[in-house]
Amino acid sequence: MTLFFPSHGRTGTAVTSNVMAMTTSAPVPTEGAISRGTVTDRLVDANERYAAAFSDPGMDARPVLHVAVVACMDARLDLHAALGLELGDCHTIRNAGGVVTDDVIRSLTISQRKLGTSSIVLIHHTGCGLEAITEDFRTDLEMEVGQRPAWAVEAFRDVDQDVRQSMQRVRTSPFLLHTDDVRGFVFDVKTGLLREIDPA
Repeated sequence: MTLFFPSHGRTGTAVTSNVMAMTTSAPVPTEGAISRGTVTDRLVDANERYAAAFSDPGMDARPVLHVAVVACMDARLDLHAALGLELGDCHTIRNAGGVVTDDVIRSLTISQRKLGTSSIVLIHHTGCGLEAITEDFRTDLEMEVGQRPAWAVEAFRDVDQDVRQSMQRVRTSPFLLHTDDVRGFVFDVKTGLLREIDPA
């Protein structure tokens, strides 16, 4: 699940970026009223209101700051606000843990080779759910559904070390053009501060 958070356009007009629909049958809680509809219905309604006031910002797909940010999908991370980013500034790639997987390398490769980015920022965070599970999760899934997932859980116990591993995966990828400006951080969900991780 990837969510992109509210930002402000360069003209001062408030805009928000696209949100990928979440498939769920859970009803949307409403205060003092009977809920009719799902979370997805709520998102679609919000999009209609957004579109009614929308004006084309006149940007192309190339990020203004030439940077790609790889981060965890955790709902507590509002990356645009935390990093002072505006709409169009960066590419945002999110997954469980913010780990650099083959698919993240795929996205970064396209980002660099076709859309002009050259800097990469990696962001993990405190209290990550991947610290609480193990690769046994795949075995449990296999027992439940009868098929073993092809992907790794990428669980970890040491968030700093996992950031270092992700930096190393980026720096050693043969597909990426730019691996000099790769920096890794841990975001503290209690304070909102980034702590930079030494790659050594």
